[in-house]
Amino acid sequence: MTVAFSSGKGRRIGVALGAVSAGLLVLSACSKPTPLATVTVNGDTVTAEAACYNDGKALKTSEYQTCLNKKAEKSIEVAMDDKVRFGVDPEIADNGWTLFIDGQQAEQEPYKKTYRSISGSAFFSSQTGETANKAQISVVETKGKELIGIWHFQLNKAS
Repeated sequence: MTVAFSSGKGRRIGVALGAVSAGLLVLSACSKPTPLATVTVNGDTVTAEAACYNDGKALKTSEYQTCLNKKAEKSIEVAMDDKVRFGVDPEIADNGWTLFIDGQQAEQEPYKKTYRSISGSAFFSSQTGETANKAQISVVETKGKELIGIWHFQLNKAS
């Protein structure tokens, strides 16, 4: 004689086990989210996932050159006298990160902390003395000479 799930309790246990199994299967198919980078100005904050990221491994040269030219999806308004605050996840800071302005490296040495502030005027003044109305800022995670990830933000000059 076989025993069937005739009681309500037995059916609930069977359904619960099936739901847990299905949930674990779905979670195993999901990819890990990329670390985040954040820009804050006067209490306004924008956060972005990486435009290019290879799960913590170095990006290929052809890949990161193309990625540096991608347009930022996130933007924030900045006045010349505002403080622009950059924040990164600890795993980005562990490797080091640097800023690129309009695709050009703006710093020689990577920064190893999760947070820093820079004056808004640094992003809108060109070497010729002209001021720009916008600037694309890329937060670039580095590991030695390798680029690991790239996050983009557009800073719009406040009028």
